[in-house]
Amino acid sequence: MANGDVLFEFVQLGQQMRVAAFDEATGIEVVVIAPLSASKLDMQRLAMAKLKRKLEQQQASAPTGPGKYA
Repeated sequence: MANGDVLFEFVQLGQQMRVAAFDEATGIEVVVIAPLSASKLDMQRLAMAKLKRKLEQQQASAPTGPGKYA
């Protein structure tokens, strides 16, 4: 996220809103479902928090040194 923007997509599904957050730098996307009664800002915050968590998990699981092949 440091080098790229985050794009949000909002799609209404009945009485719910599907919010997708896409990190341009890494190509990682997450999706959250929120009630229509929630504000757009709250929906974005929820999606952004989920995206940050996923990016942190990806960095933690990435190898730190040259790998060995078996």
